Amino acid sequence: MPRTARDVVFVDGVRTPFGKAGPKGLYAETRADDMVVRAIRELIRRNPSLPPERVDEVAIAATTQTGDQGLTIGRSAAVLAGLPKSVPGYAIDRMCAGAMTAVTTSGAGISFGSYDVVIAGGVEHMGRHPMGEGVDPNPRFLADKLVDPTALVMGSTAENLHDRFPQITKERADAYAVRSQEKVAAAYAAGKIQPDLVPTAIRSADKGWGLATEDEPPRPGTTLESLAALKTPFRVAGNVTAGNAAGLNDGATACLLAAEDVAAELGLTPKMRLVDFAFAGVEPEVMGVGPVPATEKLLARNSLTMDDIGLIEINEAFAVQVLAFLEHFKIADDDARVNPWGGAIALGHPLASSGVRLMNQLARLFEERTDVRYGLTTMCVGMGMGGTVLWENVNWEGAK
Repeated sequence: MPRTARDVVFVDGVRTPFGKAGPKGLYAETRADDMVVRAIRELIRRNPSLPPERVDEVAIAATTQTGDQGLTIGRSAAVLAGLPKSVPGYAIDRMCAGAMTAVTTSGAGISFGSYDVVIAGGVEHMGRHPMGEGVDPNPRFLADKLVDPTALVMGSTAENLHDRFPQITKERADAYAVRSQEKVAAAYAAGKIQPDLVPTAIRSADKGWGLATEDEPPRPGTTLESLAALKTPFRVAGNVTAGNAAGLNDGATACLLAAEDVAAELGLTPKMRLVDFAFAGVEPEVMGVGPVPATEKLLARNSLTMDDIGLIEINEAFAVQVLAFLEHFKIADDDARVNPWGGAIALGHPLASSGVRLMNQLARLFEERTDVRYGLTTMCVGMGMGGTVLWENVNWEGAK
């Protein structure tokens, strides 16, 4: 039978507040699966016209698929969230781009006609499951010189980027980090971040039950002077610090995708339209440049240039990685299109969950910026990859 690709829309997205990983963090005694269950339940609550049985798939990413973020978490979270047992689910892993890949994979299924409605997202409890926990890298990676020894240490790959782009100095990276903190503080003060946050129950053996209502990682008042004094843990006299990189964080995200015609049928209001996506590989030891070829591939395939892109949500794993992307595309370090409400250096980066956080913020920005037609969500990925998704604003005034 002939098949026609369908338009895919991003209907809604939510996330838990992000916490600091570790024994004193928000979620130190909260399970990872409970965090993503909270996000899924909130999606269903916010979209009452969606019958839960109409959800065709639940795709949830985790980088470290063990313990309370293992057990095919897409399926287990669907059951725990109270979705009908008829709703299937699966787990996915592309390190930092896990949730992004959950969206692109399940979205492609919608376009193909296999699904009508899906929930996609990610979770990472880095306090319970540090990145690389239980991993046994094949000795051939080093013995056969397939990768540089620094490839498996993300902070070291960022130092390698500074080597490759000596014009991106520590001072320039610190200045970018300060702006990220300032933008997040301003966005919080203006009430821009809060609509995406799901108040999430937390517990402590000492303090009892509580409620997480805002992100824990931001450090308002950060200055260039305070960042200049930080240690460089990945290299003596290096450039990468805890201040110009994302921290170790816990958090979960989830979003609702649908075929555009099905969204209309169910009375769901889309926020943006999925146009295309691309992933690309690079040398693992400089994984931070991954967004560059992914974005180049995507723009070329859609006959666009960066001048056509009105908003860019790029994950701030490291300031140097963002600056390398901006420099390649001849975008100023302080271009207003880039992360207008700040990014992961301030908000945090719970690995596999972060892709949907980028989408949530882009969707909110699209609602305000009806003059903007196209936006990107893009990120670097461990082991030498990059991913970029092209979105179209359904509220674009040029379409009226």
